[in-house]
Amino acid sequence: MAQTTAHAGPAGPALTALQVSAALRHEGLRATIPRLDVYRALAVSGGHRSADDLAGMLAADGGTVQRTSVYNALRALVDAGLVQVVQAGPGTTLYELRGSDHHHFLCRDCGTITDVPAGSEVPPLLDMNIPGARVDSAQVVLRGLCADCLEPH
Repeated sequence: MAQTTAHAGPAGPALTALQVSAALRHEGLRATIPRLDVYRALAVSGGHRSADDLAGMLAADGGTVQRTSVYNALRALVDAGLVQVVQAGPGTTLYELRGSDHHHFLCRDCGTITDVPAGSEVPPLLDMNIPGARVDSAQVVLRGLCADCLEPH
């Protein structure tokens, strides 16, 4: 399992249960207890979590949300625009709260994922013309060694 960093910056503050419920209903989805519990667990954990991570957290908190329900809840939360898939390459799918645009740095040794703010520091790599299409978003995954892994041991 990949280590993660706190998700304070790009995601911004988590929504309240009432705000999550309203966003789900706005998309024609029901605000079920599993969906609200999964959103809360992702908000508390800081993001970059797998469905199995979230199921384990919910079980440790005494919840009874089944693993399948966690996957279904994540799908609904992504469809409602409340959660996004972290593009970190092949392997386990990771999720985080939707927030401001940002990219990810993945350490190839320890697996730590760090949020990288999108901005003028990153060259406009994706400024391309795709005839007949409109690009809504893009994620860049930077790979290398984190500061801890670069230090001689």
